[in-house]
Parts: sequence; structure tokens; C-alpha cells
Amino acid sequence: MEKKDLGKLGFQSLCCHAGQHADPQTGAHNTPIYQTSTFAFENVQDGSAKFAGEKEGYIYTRLGNPTQNALEEKMAAIEGAEAAIATASGMAAISSSVMAVAFAGDHILAHDCLYGCTHSLMEEILPRYGIEVTFADLSNLDNVEENMQDNTKLVYLETPSNPTLNLVDIEEVSKKAHAAGAKVIVDNTFMTPYLQSPLALGADMVVHSATKYIGGHGDAIAGVIAGKEEMLADIRMTTLKDFGGIISPFNAWLLLRGLKTLPIRVEKHNQNAMEVAEFLEAHDKVEKVFYPGLESHPQHDLAKKQASGFGSMISFELKGGHSAGEKMMNNVNLATLAVSLGDVDTLIQHPASMTHAPVPREERLAAGITDGLVRISIGIEDVEDIIADLENSLSVLADVEDESLTTV
Repeated sequence: MEKKDLGKLGFQSLCCHAGQHADPQTGAHNTPIYQTSTFAFENVQDGSAKFAGEKEGYIYTRLGNPTQNALEEKMAAIEGAEAAIATASGMAAISSSVMAVAFAGDHILAHDCLYGCTHSLMEEILPRYGIEVTFADLSNLDNVEENMQDNTKLVYLETPSNPTLNLVDIEEVSKKAHAAGAKVIVDNTFMTPYLQSPLALGADMVVHSATKYIGGHGDAIAGVIAGKEEMLADIRMTTLKDFGGIISPFNAWLLLRGLKTLPIRVEKHNQNAMEVAEFLEAHDKVEKVFYPGLESHPQHDLAKKQASGFGSMISFELKGGHSAGEKMMNNVNLATLAVSLGDVDTLIQHPASMTHAPVPREERLAAGITDGLVRISIGIEDVEDIIADLENSLSVLADVEDESLTTV
């Protein structure tokens, strides 16, 4: 059957229909799970032509799969990209894209506040292959030009950053990077394509941990890269193919299912997060709240400029520091003490001892990830229940002595 002509559909319609084509054999409305490792050829000539790239078709699931391709078509449509690639995890997306741009002798300029494993990749793994990485606070635009080198091939950033919710001006950083001949990769996991469009702001590629909001239900590990067709074709046939970080057909199908409700989920996430952030900011046990939707956030205006919402990630410091945070997190009931984010359920965790444990403490503190910082991913439960749970867990805090985190 022919592909649907999607024309200029709205975002929700693209989430429902992009990449979805009735199965030519059965007429199945939803994309089937093509749970197969390999594909049969009609004859030797057919196989030879496909391997040579002279004929379209499937060869082996590490090189492409119909379920995976449907997901990639949908992600490209909603990111406003020429193409997209689905990977086995967010880190597979990050490592595959970064290592396709930077080679031995090249330099990468990275934001100083990144997800812990991304930081570890940049600081520990890439230098083994002769790639130099400089970390700098890219929210200060002066640091972009000051840290660019003649061999800088890539500027890498998250915005909002994980877990400090620090923002970077994508448009301005992209202009400065391109003027110096460097590419820009933006991790858009926190905001999703629904709220923020880095490619439209000048970025060259976007990466996601699709485990989070793209899937949305905490039941699949996956990643996505989106950008220009030429760049992604190179990634697909080099770092992705040869490192092997490919998505399974079943996880691709789970993401296809999750994407159909992405805008609806994100709207509820955002609505809840704003109310929770206001509640936390007014609470007498809370020292400081980091949420771009609050007017107290130093980059509130930038948040309004480059995104259509503020996301559902909140970080906060408690009076009493780490000891208070530990006690508070041990007393939540509705919220789950767990890492990850973007689940329909509310998740709470301690970055210093969990997601950002790979980051050396001195570097972590310099990036604003203190020992007492608590990160919460607001779910889509009734907001009154989320607030009641936090109120109850905060009520157990008396005069908790502030302690520096040494071991956890």
C-alpha cells in the first residue's frame, strides 16, 4: 500500500500518523513487530544488489528493520529533521553521533553540566582515542569563543542540563560554533520535540534518551539521533553499524506506541511540574528550587524564548543539605525512589550518589551538582497527590544537621 500523504499536519497528528503505513501483506493498521534477525533474499542477485546499495530492501536487523524504520520516520517528522536513527539506548545515540564527528586529534567543547555517563564518555573514554574535551559553562556565551580551538569539531550540550536545570542558548551557541567550523549536538531529552526544536534553532544534530519521554512508560531502553540525511547516513554505516548499538524491534514498537500520546503526556507533566515547583519554592524546609518555569530561575526569559514549555524536571536543595534530602527521599510514598525520568510515574533520586556518581566530586560541585541536590521527575498523577506525598515526606524533617556527602 502507498504511504499516506501527511501534508502539513500538526504535531499531535504527526505523532499519530507519521511513519505509520498499513502493512502491505496483512493490512495491519499499526506497524507490526518484525522480530527477526535476518531477511531472506529472492536470489543471489537480489542479495548482492542490496549489499551493494543498488537496491532497497532489508538484509539484517543490525542494518535496518521495518519496525525501526517506522519509528525513525516518525521521529524525523516531529523533530523537523531530514532523517532519524533509533538506537539501543540514549548513550548509544550520544556515543554513535559524537564519534562520527570527532576523530583522533580533534577537540570537543562540552557544557560543564551533563548527564553522568555522558560526562564519563567525554572525560574518560574519548581521550583514549586521541580526542580532547574541554568542559565549560556554555550558558555564559563568552566561554564558547574563549574555549574554541583551531581543531574544535564539535560543541556538545544539554539544555536544560541534567540535573541543575541550567539553560544554554542554542541559537547563539550554534552561530558561534558554525562560525568556527564546528558542529553542534544538543541532547533534547528533557524537553522533547514537543517543547523544543534544537534543529530549528541551528543545531546540527539532536540526541534523545528515548527511554524517557519518547517511550514514556518506563518499559523500554532506547535512543534517537535526528538531523541531516547525509550526516545520519554516515553514522548508520559507521559508528552505529560497527559498534552495534542498534535498537530491538520490540523496543522500537514500544516507542511507536508511546509517541502517539507524547503531547498529551507532556502537557500534563508540565502542568503538574509548575504546581509542584511553586509548592516547593514556598515550603519552609526548601532552600532553593531549580525550575525554568519559575520567575526566580535566572534564565526564565531564555526558557520562554527557546521552548514552548518548561518541562517536568525539578531539582531542589533542602535546608539541612544531604542529611535532610536522604531522610526526605526515604519517606516518599507515591513517588518512587528511582533513577531515570520522563515516566508517567513520579520518580525522585539523589544525583550525587546515583546518576552523577561517575562525575568526580570536585567537577560535580563546580557544575552546581551539590551533595544535597534532589532531582524529581514529575509524573502525570493527580497533582494534589504528588504534592501531598512531598508535603508528608518533608514534614518528617526537623532540625537535620547538614552533612557533606562522603560515602553513600
